[in-house]
Amino acid sequence: MHKCAGVIVLVALFGSGASLAAQKKIISPPGTKPGGNYSQGIMADGTLFISGQGGEDETGKIPADFGTEVKQCLNNIGAVMKAAGMAPADVVSVQVYLTDRSKFQQMNAIYTSYFTDPRPTRTTVVVAGLVGPGNIEITVTAKK
Repeated sequence: MHKCAGVIVLVALFGSGASLAAQKKIISPPGTKPGGNYSQGIMADGTLFISGQGGEDETGKIPADFGTEVKQCLNNIGAVMKAAGMAPADVVSVQVYLTDRSKFQQMNAIYTSYFTDPRPTRTTVVVAGLVGPGNIEITVTAKK
């Protein structure tokens, strides 16, 4: 009896894991590739997880102006969302990483125009540096 129950538990655990793996889908805007060993976005059970996006333009360059960099960062997030059939209104959580605390107000003004009410939850962290050359990186989670 105990062996049978153990087998049922194992089948339930491994069976559910296999079905979760089958429900994950890589999301990338057409014609783009991530700059490293990661996916730009993963859709799992109707939830979109977007990797940290920087302000690089389509040529891989960071704009010299911080405001333009923030807008490009948000545009990059928007491109991943569009590839997943989602929009900024679907975002439920945002994490912002800034390299310069003095740029928070400028970032926040641009951010406010991108995400409207009801606004997603947000955490903003000032960091010593990012892996790439930029000044900002944003990651989001979205759900339809």
